[in-house]
Formats: sequence, structure tokens, C-alpha cells
Amino acid sequence: MILRAVVPVLLALAAVFAAVLARHGQPFGVDRALHDWCVAHRPGAVRDAAVVVTSTGVGVVPYAVAAGAGMLVYRRVRGAVGAALFLLVVAVVRRVLADAIERPRPSAADWAVHAGGFAFPSGHTTTAATAAGLLVWAACAQLRGPRRTIVVAAAVTWAVAVGVTRIWLGVHWPSDVVGGWLLAAGAVAVTAAALRRPGAPR
Repeated sequence: MILRAVVPVLLALAAVFAAVLARHGQPFGVDRALHDWCVAHRPGAVRDAAVVVTSTGVGVVPYAVAAGAGMLVYRRVRGAVGAALFLLVVAVVRRVLADAIERPRPSAADWAVHAGGFAFPSGHTTTAATAAGLLVWAACAQLRGPRRTIVVAAAVTWAVAVGVTRIWLGVHWPSDVVGGWLLAAGAVAVTAAALRRPGAPR
């Protein structure tokens, strides 16, 4: 299943990156439309909740999730450390790509939270989705029944929620978030496929 997912994810990732580069970082029509709608529909309570959710996309939370995934699979501290280091590598790669593409964020006047750096792909989205992907992989390898379903559903919901809040809070174009999701999915899928050797956890 993982192997079958690698090629489509990588092709979609390449297509999104190529489309953004072809437009020299300028947002697509759907980017502007969704951005404008979100900025116009941001009641206080929803905005405050979105700020809380988006804050979990960086810092301690994603690294704790990644470390927990590594520990779940390998039952050793080095597994936790390795998963956290993997997340760090993906974050560094994301930053290098963003600095190379130099896509501007939406106007700062539309931001509901402070943001820094270039827009594409979204850093919060990539980090949260990568950590969530590691947890999904770990859950599928080690858990069964309702526990696996609950963990997978919670991880996917969190990754999606962090990405959506980046759009809702006005600091990213929707395609920035899609790029982050695809980058994370590609990184986790390629790594999981590479680890599928005899005796390795699937």
C-alpha cells in the first residue's frame, strides 16, 4: 500500500511545485477567493480557537508526536530520537525550498497572527503533517482494532486542522498548505517504503 502511494504523491507534489514556480509565486485564482472568504468570515471565538490549533504546528508538540511514533515502533529511545531528527530534516528541507521559491505571503493586513519567512510550502502544515504521518505509520505497524482507528483519525484530523488554520488566519495561500501536506506525505511515504525490508516494521 505504501509503495503504491509513493508515485502518485510525488507526482502531485512535483505538479504543485511546478505550477507555483510557473506563476513566479503569484497566487492562483482559487487562492485569492478562499483567502478573501476566510478573512471575511472570522468571528472572534473561531479565530481564537484557530490560533490555539495553529500553535501546535511548530515547537514541542510535533516533535513530541514524532518521538512518540518512533518509540511506538522501535520500543527504544533511539527510535524516538531518530523520528524527531527525521522531522527536523524535513523542516530544514522545507525551509530551503521556501527560501529558493520566495513566494510572498498574503498581505499582512489580513493576518490574525504573526508570521515570518516565505509562504510556500507552509512550515506549520509541513511540520504537523509530517509528525502526523509518522504517527499514522507507527499506528498501522503496531496497533490493531479501535486503538489504531482512533490514533489514525486523531493524527489526520490534527494535520488537516493545522493546515486549515493557516489559511483561516490569513497567513498562507491555500496552495501553500496543499504543498505542505504533499511534501510531508511524500517524505513519510518514501521513508516508510525504504524501511520495508525483511524484519522491518511495515
